[in-house]
Amino acid sequence: MDKQFEYEILVGQIDALTEGEKNPVSVMANVAAAIHHERGFWWTGFYLADGDELVLGPFQGPVACMHIPFGRGVCGTAWQRAETIVVPDVEQFPGHIACSSESRSEIVIPLKDAQGKVRAVLDIDSLDLNAFDDLDRRYLEEIAALVAQRIYD
Repeated sequence: MDKQFEYEILVGQIDALTEGEKNPVSVMANVAAAIHHERGFWWTGFYLADGDELVLGPFQGPVACMHIPFGRGVCGTAWQRAETIVVPDVEQFPGHIACSSESRSEIVIPLKDAQGKVRAVLDIDSLDLNAFDDLDRRYLEEIAALVAQRIYD
């Protein structure tokens, strides 16, 4: 199967899996597991906005940073800018927070409520450089918007 087709199937699975669900932990846990296992990423999870920091939420993969300040690292910067950030090489990202030295590339997608406020971020790391392209961005943004709609609207 090609990557686009795999993502289309994944979006459909996540849509069906989360339909009618409102509990943020349950939805995020199953979505992280679905993305992680279907796409084979190294780390897949959510950080939730709490005051002036992001706090670790449901995830799949090795242990992770539990607190990320607003505007710091890839996750904090995506939160601050309220936009997706794709980092081909995390070593080249100013202020990167190395939760693990094994992560080589990363994509972070904000989850916004109906008023446009960033309430969480979807963070995905890869062991490979340049692991994320426009197709990943497109479908992961679609998944993040679906999750946000389920739990924040």
